Amino acid sequence: MIADRTQTVVTLKKGEGRTLKSGGMWVYDNEIESIMGSFENGDIISVHDFDGYFLGYGFINTNSKITIRILSRKKESMITEEFIELRVRNAWEYRKQTVDTGCCRVIFGEADFLPGIVIDKFSDVLVVESLALGIDRLKPLILDALKKVLAEDGINVRGIYERSDAKVRLNEGMERFKGFIGEAFDTKVEITENGVKYIVDIEDGQKTGFFLDQKYNRAAIHRICKGKRVLDCFTHTGSFALNAGIAGAVSVLGVDASMTGVKQAEENARLNGLSDIVKFECADVFDLLPRLESEGKTFDVVILDPPAFTKSRNSIKNAVKGYREINLRGMRLVKDGGFLATCSCSHFMDPELFAKTIKESAKGAHKRLRQVDFATQAPDHPILWAAEESYYLKFYIFQVCEEK
Repeated sequence: MIADRTQTVVTLKKGEGRTLKSGGMWVYDNEIESIMGSFENGDIISVHDFDGYFLGYGFINTNSKITIRILSRKKESMITEEFIELRVRNAWEYRKQTVDTGCCRVIFGEADFLPGIVIDKFSDVLVVESLALGIDRLKPLILDALKKVLAEDGINVRGIYERSDAKVRLNEGMERFKGFIGEAFDTKVEITENGVKYIVDIEDGQKTGFFLDQKYNRAAIHRICKGKRVLDCFTHTGSFALNAGIAGAVSVLGVDASMTGVKQAEENARLNGLSDIVKFECADVFDLLPRLESEGKTFDVVILDPPAFTKSRNSIKNAVKGYREINLRGMRLVKDGGFLATCSCSHFMDPELFAKTIKESAKGAHKRLRQVDFATQAPDHPILWAAEESYYLKFYIFQVCEEK
């Protein structure tokens, strides 16, 4: 049952709700003037402007600074099981038109108008991450609808695993959780992406087990790696490194600070018959890059795919230093006329700031950059223009030239 408290009305302060009115889906605690009626956190309530104008239905949680997340903007569009199924169906139809659906993100929270939930599909397995109390209550309905919609296309879900173990759940007054939804199954799942095979550890891997958002950016490096010597930094489980190997690189070195990640990457290399070409090393990239430079090493292609150096505006200055350092060091390791692939997955490192940081790195390294490509996250992680938080990944390929 859906907890309907739509007779409870949240009224915004005069002049507030700008983000909501421009198409966003969040209402912050400091935007609220009053709450009239009874409710429990997680219930669906109505939101009105200061003058009584209806703005939408959403679920409420007074434990969170994001007090309300909007589900519907039309008064006649009540939140029912049919409404949830329509949202899920629309999300799946969008994927079928835009991406390879063998493995993809099926639900991307706000960008699919289901705020606070992420669901990834790895072959016939689903991994769900629920980050908000209201959507957590709707989670069984969403999953049931998704299984139904997928079955219509001949996809029978073998199992579902929950990875709701992010710290942000604590801000919602929720406990962190991970485990099976339904019957247990083998949590090492084999997938194929861009012709590369991987074993995805959905139980203990990072996030939901694999970073699907770089799917087409990994494919983009194929054309610059054939016959080349490649360095892949922050390789995680080897995805960029293995794409370089499949593309015909003569040698690839993948580096990551996690021994668990490196071991998984080595297993993936064996799975693809690339162990002789693609090697991995467990090391801190910030230590490794200066060492390689001091040894006089150079590469035809250097790939930088770091984790988010900042998850808040407060730490952006330190993040900029980190991005500047690795890009400067990376450029120095690229031979004249070689290529640098570099990216940031932090929403707070906005496109303008990231471009400025790369430009500063090039100046410090005495290199000139020719842009080959720019991309964002794969289309199964859609960017909703009214929801800035949905745009986070920036990916560049440059040719790196010596100053002459």
